[in-house]
Amino acid sequence: MRVFTRIDSLKNYAVKLLMELIARPAINPEYGGEGEYEKAMHLYSVIKDWGFDDIKVINVSDPRAKNSVRPNILAFIRGRVEDKFWILTHLDVVPPGDLSAWTVTKPFEPVVRNGKVYGRGAEDNGQAIVSSLIAAKALLEEGVRPSRTVVLAFVSDEEAGSRYGIGYLVEKHCELFSRGDVALVPDYGASDGSFIEVAEKSILWVRLRVKGLQVHASTPHKGLNPHRVAAEYITALDKVLREKYSTRNELFDPPITTCEPTMVKNPSGSPNIVPGEHEFVYDCRLLPEHNIDELLEDFKKVFNSVASSYEKVVEGVKYPQLNIEIIERSDAPPPTPADSSIVQTLIKALHELRGVKPRVGGIGGGTVAAFFRRMGIPAAVWSTIDDVAHMPNEYAKIDNMISDAKVMAYLMMYL
Repeated sequence: MRVFTRIDSLKNYAVKLLMELIARPAINPEYGGEGEYEKAMHLYSVIKDWGFDDIKVINVSDPRAKNSVRPNILAFIRGRVEDKFWILTHLDVVPPGDLSAWTVTKPFEPVVRNGKVYGRGAEDNGQAIVSSLIAAKALLEEGVRPSRTVVLAFVSDEEAGSRYGIGYLVEKHCELFSRGDVALVPDYGASDGSFIEVAEKSILWVRLRVKGLQVHASTPHKGLNPHRVAAEYITALDKVLREKYSTRNELFDPPITTCEPTMVKNPSGSPNIVPGEHEFVYDCRLLPEHNIDELLEDFKKVFNSVASSYEKVVEGVKYPQLNIEIIERSDAPPPTPADSSIVQTLIKALHELRGVKPRVGGIGGGTVAAFFRRMGIPAAVWSTIDDVAHMPNEYAKIDNMISDAKVMAYLMMYL
């Protein structure tokens, strides 16, 4: 088909474009960067004359960012029907981390080695940005009208919660979306393109502080050691959670709810002080069958049960105490139905173009597909990646970028 031949002819152009995007750091301001402005404006300058039916630039105010804005770019190709096919990618990147670990090139000085483009943001999410652009460019140059109206959405702030990106668009520009839309989020996948994500677990990150009574370690009976309370609490909590939240859902890997203690600290500062507080963090990933509010109640109930055997009252105040702080919460939306048009057409594309029979399933992490699913818009998360995002020497395989563009073009034409 001529569209696919056109995509092949754009291979060198795609590599050049990806390198230009990588060379414009778009570190999220949440992590000390200037944001996406330079990268977004370069992208706009590249595509403004391609022949899109419309290009909208929606800026969101953020004084931390360059020019105090977080840009979102929406490029439209009008289809045979008004219902939209969204391809949503993100402009922002995470910091490079330990610079000494970047052994192939510096993070924002992209190079090509052995069929790969190296640099921060190459895989996450530069590869998909360019794949979607090359797919659209091929249709435009060949004069092929897509089935649905295509929207290429290049958004800000995915790496820090999407408040200035898709979250803002959903809240402030709901007129852009309709229940007849479908979406592809190419921000997760497998190295052979054989996995389609249709469901996510709920996420709860919670900081728990057990408050006791600080005292000299040589006279522990005069205080209340929060370490001991916390140790028993964690053990009891683990038992309750494993028993109560034992439901299995084979759509996910692992197919169970997980709650893991991940961080711990205390303010003692000396080996001969029983501290007054023990702090620890849990990372919980709940199957959609379970409820975050009920889980939080279980955290409290188990603590009350454990605390009763340690109870002390000092100046009318009862110890130990528990403080619960929610760091992050994301309630899982309903899964995308496996028989939805986006999933079934993607399965067909992978079979016809690659001979791949993909697995359809769920993940424990969160993606921006959740925003679409909460609106009742079926969304699939898929791409062909080696999962090197956020690592030193991050790269994108050039062949993956081109073959993913063909899959995206197939979806544009046949969804």
